[in-house]
Amino acid sequence: MALWTCPDCRRRFGRERQGHDCAPGLTLDEYFATGPDFEQPIFEAVRSHMETVGDVYVEPVSIGIFFKRRRTVVQLRPMTKWVAVGFVLNRRLESPRLARKVDGSGSHWWHVVNVRTPEEVDDQLRGWLTEAYVADDR
Repeated sequence: MALWTCPDCRRRFGRERQGHDCAPGLTLDEYFATGPDFEQPIFEAVRSHMETVGDVYVEPVSIGIFFKRRRTVVQLRPMTKWVAVGFVLNRRLESPRLARKVDGSGSHWWHVVNVRTPEEVDDQLRGWLTEAYVADDR
């Protein structure tokens, strides 16, 4: 699916003229130059999986890293001791792994799992990330 590129900030989005904070993205090198040491191995585990699922656009910005298909399907946001891995599903999950209250409206439910090591990007989490990717095609 073709993404629209904002002519000002050069970031890519699923809809033409999509509203956003118009700030340029970063390169991965720029992004990881200032982040915590535990963040990049978790990113690599998520990216490795997402690339097996389908085409994704990886967008590092000052607050985290977005994995996009038509819209953002997975977000990685660094915290003090973990990376908050957020994703949207077309259903509400019930799991003790969820770090926050599930937020949603209509058929879109936002979920967050706190990940401290790349090993925590396990079959269960990879399944949810795959589901988020597939749900973006609807």
